[in-house]
Parts: sequence; C-alpha cells; structure tokens
Amino acid sequence: MRSRSTRSRFTHALLAIMDGKHHWAWEQFATGRLTPAQLKIHFQQEYAVYVRDFPVFLARIHGKNPPTSVRRMLAENIYEEDTGGLSLGKSHPALFLEMMEGLGFGSNDFEHIRLLPAARRYRAWLDRMSNHKQWVLGAAALTVFVEGSVKDRAELTEPSKPKTPEEIEAVIAKHPLVQHHGLSPDRMDLIRAHQAVEAGHRHDAYDMVVNHATTRAQQQAVVACVKQCLTLWLAYRDAVAKACGIRKGR
Repeated sequence: MRSRSTRSRFTHALLAIMDGKHHWAWEQFATGRLTPAQLKIHFQQEYAVYVRDFPVFLARIHGKNPPTSVRRMLAENIYEEDTGGLSLGKSHPALFLEMMEGLGFGSNDFEHIRLLPAARRYRAWLDRMSNHKQWVLGAAALTVFVEGSVKDRAELTEPSKPKTPEEIEAVIAKHPLVQHHGLSPDRMDLIRAHQAVEAGHRHDAYDMVVNHATTRAQQQAVVACVKQCLTLWLAYRDAVAKACGIRKGR
C-alpha cells in the first residue's frame, strides 16, 4: 500500500505536466482573430483526432477489465459521450457537428478529413495507449491528458460545483464562438452538456490513475505516457497553427 505522500507526489508529477498543456496560438482562437476557413481547419483536425472517436477510446480501456470502481467511472463517461444520457440526450460527437453547422460548416465537411502528419502521430499514440494492455496508461492518456487542461491544478484544489442553468448560460454567452464569431447560443448544446456533467469529473480521472498505479514502475510509465502526450499534442497544435497560417508572436 502506497503512502498518502507517495500518491501526492505522483499527482503533482502529473499536474506539473498538465501545467504545460497550453499552446501559444490559443489566444488567436480565443480572441476572434481567425477567419472561418482557419476555424474549419482547426475543428476538422480536432474532430478526426479525438472528438469523433472519444467514446471508442474509453470503451477500449473499459474492455481491459479494470477494477469495478474504474469500470463504473468509465461506463458513465462512455454513456454520456456516446448517448448524452446524463445531459441532453445526444452524443457529444453529434453535438459537436451541430455546433459546426451553426458556424456554417456542413456535416459532409467532417466525413473525410486528411490529418496533418503531426495530427496522425498524436492520433496514433492515442490509439496505441487506449489499446495498451495496462489499462491505467490508457486512462492516463485519455481521461487525464485529453480531457484535462492547464486548469487541472486549480480544479483539484477547489473542485467546481454543479452549475445552475443560469450559470451555464452565462458561460455560453462568454464563449469565444458566441462573442467573436456570431455563433448562436442555440447551437452550443455541446458546451451545455460539458458544463452539466463536469463537476467532479477531473477528480474521477486522477483518482482512477493515481489510486491504481500501484508500483513505482507503473507510476514512471504513467508519467512517461502523459509527457509523451504533451509532446505530441504540442507538435500537433504547432502543425494546426501552421496550416492556419498563424505565426508565433503575431
């Protein structure tokens, strides 16, 4: 049985990596400086790399038969991602496409996407980890890294509470796509679904990894996995920025 201090060090090692999950081009996306054509490139790559198949990634991990408590967390996540059964009754990939339609992009724009080379490498890594015989590596890659953000440290320190409908609508109103790109709030059900189910979600992700990586070797493997996720993600985001014609410092 590992001590609490050991688990704490392991958690902070993961958070130190997640502190780096921020890309220099994000400001361009968040402040409305991109054209519709640039937004389309960004969203097509995101959809093909992980949005469309995220429930499949989770199902692969679930299929490795982790402990019961982990299977339950994964099953709830799969159920929501693939059906919207805990929120709005539609799968998250379908809600993503509805959001895209609100931006003027048809569903056919997302049927046959050619991934950028760096995007293919990142996607291949996610496929590899989600299929890994050690389920905890898949959970680290998908639930800690892909679903996580640079905000994870703050979230674990002070977990977010369930939001009221009014609070969710306030988040929608401040979203960059609404504020800067004229997207109707009626098309933002994906964000509503995220907001409705996010409370405690980050704690679940870290709990299933930190509490079940039971050996030093497993901890090292998990940290190495998440570091590689970050390296490949940053390269992927660099490639998307280049494809969009965005240059650093401009």
